[in-house]
Amino acid sequence: MTPFDSIIEANRDYWTVRAATYSKEVRDGELCGVGYTPWLQAVEGRIAAHFAGRAAETIRVLDIATGPGFFAILAARAGHRVTAIDLTPSMLAEARANAGGLADRIDFREMNAEALEFEDETFDVIVTRNLTWDLPHPEQAYLEWHRVLKRGGLLLNFDANWYRYLVDAEARAAFDVDWDNAEAAGIPNDNPDVDYGIMEQIAAEVPLTRELRPEWDIRVLTDIGFHAEADTDVWKSVWNDEEKLHYASTPLFLVSAVKDSSFYPNRNVNCSSSRV
Repeated sequence: MTPFDSIIEANRDYWTVRAATYSKEVRDGELCGVGYTPWLQAVEGRIAAHFAGRAAETIRVLDIATGPGFFAILAARAGHRVTAIDLTPSMLAEARANAGGLADRIDFREMNAEALEFEDETFDVIVTRNLTWDLPHPEQAYLEWHRVLKRGGLLLNFDANWYRYLVDAEARAAFDVDWDNAEAAGIPNDNPDVDYGIMEQIAAEVPLTRELRPEWDIRVLTDIGFHAEADTDVWKSVWNDEEKLHYASTPLFLVSAVKDSSFYPNRNVNCSSSRV
């Protein structure tokens, strides 16, 4: 087993344990809570604008690392044809349960985000959240996502510089301030369901912990054949007040990218960049 294989296994094991409690967090806070509308606007608003004039049911959406199924359910409610994948079977079980009557309209599949089992140019949209930071081969993932998107297709990737405090002293200081501010505001820092030790071990091994993002993503996506841009203020609209305080030094960003209708990448392209 390679070190990267061990990262995949560690992720699967970790999220198998956390599946039920994480599902409840998403269900209570977003799927059935006040967090739903901001995310609906952030995701469906961009899909509708990009495909203006197209009927919702003609748009095929792939939700990568669906977790408890939030994006998949949101897209299915909007009328899209939805496929949702995740590495962890227990997460897929939670997603199906959360989907309720919509479960039959969503194609749930166990799959690795870096090795998709779909034909070229299958989907109009790819959505994902808090995934790319955690991947052992993020460039390969982006190549795969480009491959399965139709020309002119849309990628919406929400992520942050999670765990950068492990390699950057200024980030560490800011992270400590976030925790102090959260504690002062009465926001609990010690979630008993989160094993920070395991997450830090994984973060220390994956490449994006050492990259400045979303600048890295824009460079790589452009090299692959996307027209890419970043919204570094998206956290202001989709995060609740506790998230804004607790994660102030690692704000969520959105990388929005459109597959170039004329460019097709060299599969041997070296997408790596110098580490900071």
